[in-house]
Amino acid sequence: MNAPTARMMAGIPAHNMALYHQIRFLVGDPAVLIEVDDAGTTKRVLILRDIEMDRARRKARADWIHCPSDFSPAGGLSGDRETATAQAAAEFFRRKGIGQVTVDRSLPMIYAAMLEQASIDIDCDLEWGVAERRAKDEQEIEWLAEAQRATETVMRRACETVARASAGADGTLQFDGAPLTSERLKVMIDVWLLELGYSNPGSIVAGGPQGADCHESGSGPLKTGQPVIIDIFPQNRKTLYNGDCTRTVVHGDIPDRLQAMHQAVVAAKVAGTAAVRAGVTGEAVHLATIEVIGQHGFRVGLPDAGETDDYTAMVHGTGHGIGLEVHEPPLLDQGGPELVVGDALTIEPGLYSKAIGGVRVEDMVIVTPDGCRNLNRLPEGLTWN
Repeated sequence: MNAPTARMMAGIPAHNMALYHQIRFLVGDPAVLIEVDDAGTTKRVLILRDIEMDRARRKARADWIHCPSDFSPAGGLSGDRETATAQAAAEFFRRKGIGQVTVDRSLPMIYAAMLEQASIDIDCDLEWGVAERRAKDEQEIEWLAEAQRATETVMRRACETVARASAGADGTLQFDGAPLTSERLKVMIDVWLLELGYSNPGSIVAGGPQGADCHESGSGPLKTGQPVIIDIFPQNRKTLYNGDCTRTVVHGDIPDRLQAMHQAVVAAKVAGTAAVRAGVTGEAVHLATIEVIGQHGFRVGLPDAGETDDYTAMVHGTGHGIGLEVHEPPLLDQGGPELVVGDALTIEPGLYSKAIGGVRVEDMVIVTPDGCRNLNRLPEGLTWN
């Protein structure tokens, strides 16, 4: 008779989204998921803290629920909770006579160390958990749509706050009798999201030349006549699924160069979105996007040495996967893999100039067999009065 085979994920489900996705059970202590295949029958074993066992029996996607003391090794368990959980996993395999275990890419080293001490070999399956998370089911898609609706609600408020502010003599925006700064608007965004049930890791509100760095979070006063990139990517505190939306807003008159940048970005987003469907690659979507950027007379890639501040280019990929984390596979960039039905993606072309700042417009789409479903409903323009 062949020995049973096994694979294992481990970590803290509140932080390890690969593990959480497998068990759909939120807990802030170490846990181990073990899948054992014995004579063609697969059972899922979850080992976690004893006080969580009853709740896990009701809610976790597992067949058997245990705590570390159920698999205490001969020398006893460590007083450290994570070490004890790893020891229990190794002891489980020893008792089952399993000498080799397949693990995923997220496995913490402490679990590998305990398996090694127990003379259990490890094989890492780099794709385990990745494909399952990419192909979102209907429940996940609804959670993403819900997150995007909340994100758009707050995005509209933020853009309208900038657009409806007043400008002082020096061009600094004023709101409710005080300067409107990046920091102040980010606090407002945080509060609005909290009221809707979302955690916010920190939005981007980058005005003027600061926006030339696509990941600059922004600081200081916002000014009239300058682009303000607002990028909001909150997490639903109950479902853990994320929204992600970027818009660019300008208070007052829009310079011609900035208007041309915006037109190119919106056209590139249309082209990138149109290229999305199951079976095409993330690279193909990116190439469709940057082709339009070039057609509008703009560059692609980081500047070479000696370029002037007028250099204007798209310096990043077209987008990324999203779900339980803001950035997940696949990438829409050079080497991006084939898309699958249920992939949730951002489409977010942008143009950046040290002399002007940046323009980025971002939607979230769900891949279908013959195209995609766009979850966004917000306007794309620079004016939000």
